[in-house]
Amino acid sequence: MSIVTGENVGRSYGDFDVFKNLTFSIEHGDRIGLVGPNGEGKTTLLRLLAAVDEPTVGRVHYMSGLRLGYLPQDPPVGHGITLWNSMLEVFSEVREMERQLNALSEKLNDEEVLKQYSALQGEFERREGYTYETRIRTVLTGLGFSEEDYGQALDQLSGGQKTRSLLARLLLDAPDLLLLDEPTNHLDVYAVEWLESFLQTFKGALVVVSHDRYFLDATTSRTWEMAFGVLETYRGNYSHYVRQREERYAFRFKQWNEQREFVEKTEDFIRRHIAGQRTKEAQGRRTRLQRFLRDEAIEKPQRADHIRVRLNPPKRSGDIVLSFSDVAVGYDGPILRVPDMELRRGMRVAIVGPNGAGKTTLVRSVLDELPTLEGEVKNGANVELGYLSQAHDYFDPLQDVLSAVRQVKPQMPAEQVRSLLGSFLFRGDDVFKAIDELSGGQRSRVALARLAMLEVNVLVLDEPTNHLDISSQEVLQDVLDHFDGTFLLVSHDRYLVQALATHIWAIEDGQLHVLEGSWQAYVDWRSARQEAAADAAGTRRQDQREAQRAARRERKQREKMQVRQRDVEEEIAGLEEQMEALSQRISAAGEAQDVDQVQALGAEYEALEADSQVLWSEWETLSAALEDNAH
Repeated sequence: MSIVTGENVGRSYGDFDVFKNLTFSIEHGDRIGLVGPNGEGKTTLLRLLAAVDEPTVGRVHYMSGLRLGYLPQDPPVGHGITLWNSMLEVFSEVREMERQLNALSEKLNDEEVLKQYSALQGEFERREGYTYETRIRTVLTGLGFSEEDYGQALDQLSGGQKTRSLLARLLLDAPDLLLLDEPTNHLDVYAVEWLESFLQTFKGALVVVSHDRYFLDATTSRTWEMAFGVLETYRGNYSHYVRQREERYAFRFKQWNEQREFVEKTEDFIRRHIAGQRTKEAQGRRTRLQRFLRDEAIEKPQRADHIRVRLNPPKRSGDIVLSFSDVAVGYDGPILRVPDMELRRGMRVAIVGPNGAGKTTLVRSVLDELPTLEGEVKNGANVELGYLSQAHDYFDPLQDVLSAVRQVKPQMPAEQVRSLLGSFLFRGDDVFKAIDELSGGQRSRVALARLAMLEVNVLVLDEPTNHLDISSQEVLQDVLDHFDGTFLLVSHDRYLVQALATHIWAIEDGQLHVLEGSWQAYVDWRSARQEAAADAAGTRRQDQREAQRAARRERKQREKMQVRQRDVEEEIAGLEEQMEALSQRISAAGEAQDVDQVQALGAEYEALEADSQVLWSEWETLSAALEDNAH
């Protein structure tokens, strides 16, 4: 049953249409990730769903009594109430019941009062009244608040703390539909992981806008894409959506290309015969073509432009890129010690660890911007380092794009630089925009263009996806994935690390640990350390071990189901290709009036369709099982 439906929904500001003619539905228990380029209306749609704004045209219908919870990117300024008391407000009804129970407890010698007390206590227990303070502490701790923060007034909290406090209230309130706009902003990786775990057990429906692709994979099972004024629906989480998006575009482009060839062929026939002996046939074809173009023709499918340049270093570095010997880095004293080790050619290393652990300090020492306190870092033979910082603070904000890129190689002709910038999607007058007028994604593209000019063979990247929308993250990931060199990557972007890293340098307790693998290898290593610490402290119980073994069994089962689900998707795609080919053959046989052939092909088509339905049914079963497994 749908809890929210939208019919021909549109929103405009003056003459500008953000979007129009959107039709959608949200079901009980839906987990929807809302994605798309910046400026396409994701936040606008979320505000409509939250009933903060009204659509300019169309209607949004809500199930009777539906309880909504909405987290905007910029929450309203809190009043003077403390953080703790703000959380208590969520449980005002339960606390009133608690007050009544306390009052009644003094008169339990009265039989009528005893009945009232018993009934009220049952309702109090049903609403988990005895645990509400524990639940508050659990949520606040999970979102990074300490007990020292509980007494802080909301209007004295930082912007990030205010966002987290509103998120905490929403999670405690447990609405029927939770609408979250960039909920992972202002959260460290531990708080994000806690939020993922919480949302996986959340009983209501969820619509979330997020630039954190790993978070979307962990918390969503459907994807809405807002692009070019259209809302498209996809099965599965973000990773499933990416595959389906490319398949859907390829199929539509093939359809459009076949349509274009048909139109051109028909128009050519009309031109050649409109004034000849086959005039009537040409006129008939022209009439049919006009009707087709009016009623049936499809538009050319749209897609975002893609960067076409690769950072291919012309000069290969030596096998040893960096070597570390007895290294300690820091400022007044060592904050990080590095074991004797080597960064070798072709390695893709992600440096991970808590904020303040020394990741950027290590990078500055690698770049020779900060001397080591002990030991030394040596560059190998033919190493050409290129640096991409999160702040892009090497740019002159008043400099235009063309000058900023040409600066690294002044001898290169301006037209050649403009050609390079065109491949990074800076065209026409875009090259004359000042750096401070650019978005985060555009600045990243300028930085990549500079690196392409420098022709480096080793990249050092410090939080390169910060402040980038998903489409910009995909561009950066694609460029790095095709980079034929070595790189060091400092990042909290788990999706990027999982996709690219061959090794992890994990920083913990002032030490750097070398792991082979990507993000999952780090998660497993961290879990093993936590288990070992629990063993050493003697706090681990048998039921915990059983739960962990069960979790491992469930994870293995989940992995098997995920593998099967991917196989099913590939089988479905193969069947759909065969069905499309059969459909074209049926059309051709129909035009040739070959009834036997139409019937034979139709039977074959129905068999394939039946097989497809069986596979879709299995896909749905696997999806439901995976969602139950996550819960």
